[in-house]
Amino acid sequence: MPSDFMIPLEDGYTLQCTRFPAQEQAASLIIIAHGYKGFKDWGMFPYAAERLSQKHEIITFNFSHNGIGDNPFEFTELERFAVNTYERELADLTALIRHLQQEEQLRSLPLFLLGHSRGAGVCLVYALDHPDTVAGVLSWNGVTNLDVFTDEQKREMRDNGRSYVTNGRTGQQMPLDVVILDDMDKQQARYDILNRIKDASFNIALIQGSDDSIHLRRGSSQLVQIRPDIPWIHIPGGNHTFNAVHPFQGTTPPLEEALRASLLFISQTLSTIK
Repeated sequence: MPSDFMIPLEDGYTLQCTRFPAQEQAASLIIIAHGYKGFKDWGMFPYAAERLSQKHEIITFNFSHNGIGDNPFEFTELERFAVNTYERELADLTALIRHLQQEEQLRSLPLFLLGHSRGAGVCLVYALDHPDTVAGVLSWNGVTNLDVFTDEQKREMRDNGRSYVTNGRTGQQMPLDVVILDDMDKQQARYDILNRIKDASFNIALIQGSDDSIHLRRGSSQLVQIRPDIPWIHIPGGNHTFNAVHPFQGTTPPLEEALRASLLFISQTLSTIK
């Protein structure tokens, strides 16, 4: 049975987390990171976590500034969302991993990071920063360029201090403050995934729907041109969420194919490190 837990952060915020214990002897620890305007209880994530937990310990979590507060399904903390920098998300992921490593059983397991969309980019940067601690990264329809903002949004952020992005599901206007761009400018080299990926020593798999957005598929193409050894697994007919929706209406063939591909990649990676 999954269980929720909270991790207090040094600045007074918290990480909301859910653990899906391995149903059999655990072969690895998998952390699932949601993407832009996402959250851990969105649509497919609880189902995917349950499926992956047959032989693996699974942790899902909300980034502390993703906009989710006491209501696990609604964005009620928009002022936090406004200042959700990549530095913040990487600090959150670091705090989560440090907390989990306090438990001997989890500390002894190989660590995989599974990120969706923007979350995949954050996982890649974390692994590039800590290559000796991560066995593999699975990018589900992931970004390879952390600049996910439009030219108009960036102009408004620089000119007015704030812009907005529309949440397509709720219609909310979600604020974006210029501190996000300041962080990207300050740490441009750190966040340059395509430049850094050539030296990555950990295993990576790109798992992507054939109907994912053109710019994300173009980014994946650029990445595998730099690193042809990285598998780019195409999921036929899969869109950006492998055709899953929120509220969750059940699994889909593309989601099942993505899960199968993920488990195969993890199994193959584990066979090389034991």
